[in-house]
Amino acid sequence: MNYTALAKSIFRGDRKAAARLISIVEDEEEGYEDAMKLVFSGTKGAGVLGVTGPPGVGKSTLVFELAKRYRKNGKSVGIVAVDPTSPLTGGAILGDRIRMTDLAGDQGVFIRSMGTRGGTGGLSLQASNTIRILDAMGCEEIIVETVGAGQTQVDIMGLADTVVVVTMPGTGDEVQSIKAGLLEIADIYVVNKMDLPGAMSTAADLKSMLNLVDDWKGWKPPVLLASANSGRGIDELTGSIGGHRSRMLDPVVSMERRSKQARKEIFDIITGQIMHSIASNIQADELDAIVREVVEKKTNPYDAARKISIAASRTGKPPKAL
Repeated sequence: MNYTALAKSIFRGDRKAAARLISIVEDEEEGYEDAMKLVFSGTKGAGVLGVTGPPGVGKSTLVFELAKRYRKNGKSVGIVAVDPTSPLTGGAILGDRIRMTDLAGDQGVFIRSMGTRGGTGGLSLQASNTIRILDAMGCEEIIVETVGAGQTQVDIMGLADTVVVVTMPGTGDEVQSIKAGLLEIADIYVVNKMDLPGAMSTAADLKSMLNLVDDWKGWKPPVLLASANSGRGIDELTGSIGGHRSRMLDPVVSMERRSKQARKEIFDIITGQIMHSIASNIQADELDAIVREVVEKKTNPYDAARKISIAASRTGKPPKAL
């Protein structure tokens, strides 16, 4: 496949070429890394917003309303909606795309639903490449909605410039779930469904929790109330997003965040290459035999892992090229 031509089509804003390359990347077709090298060189620096939080809090509706605001302001928008992948079929229930059908006819909006496909942090393993493709295509604002699997959404920090954590009143553990894993990643908190009883107390609890942190290094996450269904609070949210982005213009702050993101991506790629090398170079029956030894307690998992690494490396085959 002529990846150069495909990349050049994306640089011209070709939506079909972008959709095609995203599929190629998701399937990890041979040579997709070469295509992404070209795409990387053509990215324009789109703003990337991450929206995360527990299931059922209204993330998709919030994303829909934010996209409408950006379009009203003349911005082109890319939406990456990550859905859970079935452990049985490998397919994904693409509910987010169904909910956003009102945007589907707008040529200034590109919506892509993706399955997690083994990603454990609420994201698809190829979400970062999808973001780059949308950026290179010309999307000025990219919104990434995580799968909403509860407390495992921290990977979004490795992709987004600004992370919005959404919760709602009445779940009984909304603050506890944030304490358990999302406190350190949020740039903005949104208590959605503000019309429900307990919204004000949930917001107050969040603010009290944030007050326990002594040093926010220049940005203390605001706690906002919103009702995505009615559009209330969305203008305040977009204003806070803009405020956080202004903070990110500080070269020291920006370099620190982007360095952390690049480091994580590099190590994710290395991990993927190692796993691919093991899967490609070790025979299935050999792996089964090692696993059986662990089950039968003839060896332990640590020595088994070492044995697998040795077996995979003795062929001399290199991992997939970067």
